[in-house]
Amino acid sequence: MDELTDPWYSINWFLPATWNGFTWEHPVLLYSIVAVPFLFLVRWLIRFYFNQKLPVALVKSDVKTSPTTWLRFCPEIIFALALTLLLIALARPQRTNEKVEQWSEGIDIMLAIDISQSMQIQDFTPNRLEAAKDVARDFIQGRLQDRIGIVVFSGDAFSLAPLTTDYDLLNAYINDISFEMIESRGTAIGSAMAVVTNRMRESQSKSKVCILLSDGDNTAGNIDPITAAELAAAYNIKIYTIIVGKEGLVPFGKDYFGRPNMVENTIDETTMRKIAQIGSGQFFRVTDNEALKVVFDRIDQYEKAEINETRFKDTSDYYYIYLRWALVFFTCWIFLKSSFMANLLQD
Repeated sequence: MDELTDPWYSINWFLPATWNGFTWEHPVLLYSIVAVPFLFLVRWLIRFYFNQKLPVALVKSDVKTSPTTWLRFCPEIIFALALTLLLIALARPQRTNEKVEQWSEGIDIMLAIDISQSMQIQDFTPNRLEAAKDVARDFIQGRLQDRIGIVVFSGDAFSLAPLTTDYDLLNAYINDISFEMIESRGTAIGSAMAVVTNRMRESQSKSKVCILLSDGDNTAGNIDPITAAELAAAYNIKIYTIIVGKEGLVPFGKDYFGRPNMVENTIDETTMRKIAQIGSGQFFRVTDNEALKVVFDRIDQYEKAEINETRFKDTSDYYYIYLRWALVFFTCWIFLKSSFMANLLQD
């Protein structure tokens, strides 16, 4: 039971702010309070019409009205208050403090993002890299207690962020991703997979996932992508591969007159499919921002850790406060019932 902030006889227990904090185990009894005045009205009418009356002749000048005559209603009012407070106590006012604890074993996820020059192509809005950064941010915010890391690659690859649950830090890293991070040109997919494996090989997580996002062929690095994928699979890393962009002529920058320059773009879909197959994952190919978001949402649903939840409820009763008030008013009523106020004044 919670320690009372106010004594039971404090008037604060009748303030609206206090009542707003209550829950009621038997709220229907609160509604019955409105019947209390009608009960006493009926009782008064019965007594008025059916009690024995003695004819007494008085001179009009002897009939005087005094404010003290209204005191005869005090016992009835006090008894009505006692009954009202008893109904409040029976309705059982309570305060419940609920605490929820959630935990899960979590999943280790590495995002491998291509930052080669071809990711500047504008078949996505505003370009391929910025579209990838947007969906990566949304993906991170949708995770709960999963460790996420980031690898970036072009002609070479390096780990931008280790596995962490600090999602604000990850978002800051994603915001800083740019094409100038790696000087060497090209697309080193095999090197990226090697860095991912190196980061995850000592992970004790039951589920390890790599999301590899690129837009072209493996044209750099000294590690074959298939060999790198087999190495990752040996460490039980599931691999999802995503190819972004269209094949053929795509817009890349603008000419002197502001018209888009069209360049030829090639995609090695076969290798990316093979990597996903080796990694027991899935291959996706997307050609616009919306399709890329759908793919990340789908991966998000595939890789959900089981979340365990424990709820603790601490319920405190406050009925005894109003029961004490009811006893006080009932005792007052008993005292007044046997006093001149209920007998002499009534007569």
